[in-house]
Amino acid sequence: MWKRALDRAGVREPQLRRDYTEQRRAVRRFAAAEYAAARVLLPAALLPHVVAAVAFMHDTDDRIDRGTPDDRAAALAEWDGLVRKALADGDSALPVLRCLARTAERHPDVRAHVDEFLRGCEREVVWRTIADDEELGQYVQEYSLPALMLTACLLAPEDAPTRAAFTEGCHLLIRAMQRIDFLEDLSEDVRAGRHGVCADAVARHGADLTRPGPALGRLVEEQADRAAADLTAATPLPSLVAPEHRPFVRALVGVQDLRLDAVRRAGSSLATRPSNPSAPAAALLLLRELARRVRD
Repeated sequence: MWKRALDRAGVREPQLRRDYTEQRRAVRRFAAAEYAAARVLLPAALLPHVVAAVAFMHDTDDRIDRGTPDDRAAALAEWDGLVRKALADGDSALPVLRCLARTAERHPDVRAHVDEFLRGCEREVVWRTIADDEELGQYVQEYSLPALMLTACLLAPEDAPTRAAFTEGCHLLIRAMQRIDFLEDLSEDVRAGRHGVCADAVARHGADLTRPGPALGRLVEEQADRAAADLTAATPLPSLVAPEHRPFVRALVGVQDLRLDAVRRAGSSLATRPSNPSAPAAALLLLRELARRVRD
């Protein structure tokens, strides 16, 4: 199936096929569930380009997430130059950027979203805490949404009004996803010295983020409710994309519901361990969307 996907995506050069295959292996390692959904629910011609976008996003995040803020800023400046050169030249010494350049060549909208994402990374490397929902909204607008749109732009509708509604739906979805991320990873983030749960909410509940307790449980429930509201508002998102893309988008939204359920079940224990969605429930969701795709 992968070789056929490369053929349909127009990736025929032997070196590039090896490069895309390398990115596929990386994505399967760090995002196995997401890759499985893309593999079985997206059109084959789109799969390599989705892989390239996700691999680039992950590589960028990994490069700028180590060391002091100055270290991260320096890493971003170096990476920014390499990315822009690869897009200008259509080539690079790095496989991940060779794939990005080819994907941007086949899907020109990717270039603008790469630019927005790199600018958003400037916020990512410097933040230490998030004060309130307003600052969380800025973080999502400047960094999280551009990161999502690297992939989502490959599914975006063509006409302007529907595209605008699609982007707004993606905004709601990623705001929910980001809030869930910050809850899922709370224990790890606190140990690393920067967590994303809004500081005013922590103070309002009097929560200790380092140990389970009733106050932390109430904080988690409040933040989960806010994520749930955004997920509900994002429900129309699948209807805005082409029919062949709807199973994947429905699965993506559905997985967030599963993640949110896991966060609620974990409650204040998130202080000591991360949460994960139910694997059987995720598999059932994927199978249901696959059956619906085949039927339709």
